[in-house]
Amino acid sequence: MPDQSPTQPGPNPSASSIPLGPVAPVRASGRQVNAKPVGPKPVGANAVGGRGVGGPGAAGRDRERTLAYPGPVARLIDDLARLPGIGRRAAERLALHLLKAPREVGESLAAAIQQVKSQVGNCRVCSSLTEHDVCGICVSMKRDAGVVLVVEQPRDLLALEAAGMYAGVYHVLLGNLSPMDGIGPDALTVEDLVARVRDAGANARSEPVREVILGLNPTMEGDGTALYLAGRLREVAPGLKVSRLARGLPTGSSLEVVSKAVLADAVSGRRSMD
Repeated sequence: MPDQSPTQPGPNPSASSIPLGPVAPVRASGRQVNAKPVGPKPVGANAVGGRGVGGPGAAGRDRERTLAYPGPVARLIDDLARLPGIGRRAAERLALHLLKAPREVGESLAAAIQQVKSQVGNCRVCSSLTEHDVCGICVSMKRDAGVVLVVEQPRDLLALEAAGMYAGVYHVLLGNLSPMDGIGPDALTVEDLVARVRDAGANARSEPVREVILGLNPTMEGDGTALYLAGRLREVAPGLKVSRLARGLPTGSSLEVVSKAVLADAVSGRRSMD
């Protein structure tokens, strides 16, 4: 009669016989060295994010969302997204807002854009924005046309006018020098400024320029532009007074919180208490 005793289980496989997975990170000399596992890259659902190789990224998904709208709405979203500071999601929200708004709102916005593009241009004298050949500041008899304050953009002019402390006229460069971006003097209104200094007939109300104030932004490009303008103007009119806006500690601030650059400007631009 055969032996009915239960079969004895075989020996358990040793740990050394189990196939090893990817190599674990190794620490060497205080640094962690991550060894990359050997094998094909994951594809399909196993890829990072579950998108698979060649799957749409964020831009592709936004584009697919736009294509889901009717043609006119998709075009409006595309046009709004080209505006500075407006992304595709913000453009989508604006487009949907205009779509829900009354018809008069959209028509008023469209008319305002057309009016700005057809009626607003640059002043012939200072290059600021105006509806006429010469802006109101240049023709005003209340302004001192012999003092010209140079700014980069029309918005800088508006900020200074809001302060209400300046009674001269302006000159808008429409930018600053930036060799890295290919912006040289020919791309700005530098020669128009030089013409105003050289010939009084090119200035506001044909008055000779006595002083040019450089009111450019305190950036690397702004400082470089100011240095270039100062040298260029002194070549044309050696006796011309060229100054710049004061820099230093803002009112109500504390020395411990301002930057080194502000402190340096405050020390170098100090003035007498007399």
